[in-house]
Amino acid sequence: MTQDQRRTLAWHETMELHEIVAFQSIGLMKLKMSFKKVEDQELRELYRKCIGELEGNLNELLKFYPSAPGYQTRDAETRQDVSFFAADLLAFSKELVRCMAVAITETATPALRKTFTNQLNAAIHGHERAYQYMHKHGYYPSYDLGHLLGQDVHNAQHALKMKY
Repeated sequence: MTQDQRRTLAWHETMELHEIVAFQSIGLMKLKMSFKKVEDQELRELYRKCIGELEGNLNELLKFYPSAPGYQTRDAETRQDVSFFAADLLAFSKELVRCMAVAITETATPALRKTFTNQLNAAIHGHERAYQYMHKHGYYPSYDLGHLLGQDVHNAQHALKMKY
């Protein structure tokens, strides 16, 4: 292995990095937007701690982006509100697919298994609709890795700068 290869992330780990940073960025934005609505002081402290942890995670992970294959910085601004809500819908639908699939593997009752299977198929179609919307509007450039990674960095930096 050459010195350059050790400084470049592999494709598969780059995609995992993308997934984790995108998911944590959305979560951080949601927590910061909700913080003022939380009146219970104990819960506010839990939010504050979680926000701090997510900020730390993102700051650590962003350091790996320059080593990702095809990474390029992002210039264009997107409509943050629309892209955020679309990304939140995509992340939710992806997690719903995962939860439904796991539920099926834990189900012994045929009628419940059939219900979960039908709901899984609906969740898969919901995920596809959310993805197609994002791709069509340029919020998820899945075929341009450099742009995708640049967008991750932009979203993470936006989440980190948000006040709460």
